[in-house]
Amino acid sequence: MKLSFDLFSTQAPANRVIVEFRQCIVAGWAGRDQAAIEHHIEELAALGVPRPSAVPLYYRIAANQLSQDDAPQVVGPHSSGEAEVFVFPVDGRLLVSLASDHTDRKLESVSVALSKQICVKPVAREAWLFDEIATHWDSLILRSWIEEDGGRRVLYQEGALSSLRHPLELIDGCFGPADMPAGAGMTCGTVAAIGGIRPSASFEMELFDPVLDRSIRHAYRTEALPEVA
Repeated sequence: MKLSFDLFSTQAPANRVIVEFRQCIVAGWAGRDQAAIEHHIEELAALGVPRPSAVPLYYRIAANQLSQDDAPQVVGPHSSGEAEVFVFPVDGRLLVSLASDHTDRKLESVSVALSKQICVKPVAREAWLFDEIATHWDSLILRSWIEEDGGRRVLYQEGALSSLRHPLELIDGCFGPADMPAGAGMTCGTVAAIGGIRPSASFEMELFDPVLDRSIRHAYRTEALPEVA
């Protein structure tokens, strides 16, 4: 799956990079606070969601599920997005963008892996160089918004990356001492939903850098296909 990114750097003019992804990994249960993770696991278990076999857990997703479409299709009305940092290598450099781990919440109680695999993973069209934000990584902020009550825009997620495992730690945990291979992309965990996880056809997300005062944004609206038996 080929995706195109406008690469913005503090050292050079923006340029376009095209990346052919051959594998996609969703890093789940990627928080730094183990007690908070265990509490969340127990909350989800009470709703019928199976416990993860490991923490963090690396879910493999078909690369063709990555998309920069503004109107992805889903089956039924039960899915919702999650804003996550998206990292990938290009020519020996690690790039940073933004993606949504869109997930089918109804299927999640049967299989977390399948609930993630069944949904397209929307990806932003902009990227930064990891080296330019590495020293202040923890201060970056993830945000997302959904629409409720007939179109009212509601803040759905907001939190600093200091609450999540560092991406280099996640890369090492997935690939070992080898570098992240060309053609791979990984989402790096998410922050809690304000008011609880719930479906919404509209999803807007942002990765904000308060040090360099810049953002990567992406928005999409799902089209729900009929859920037939």
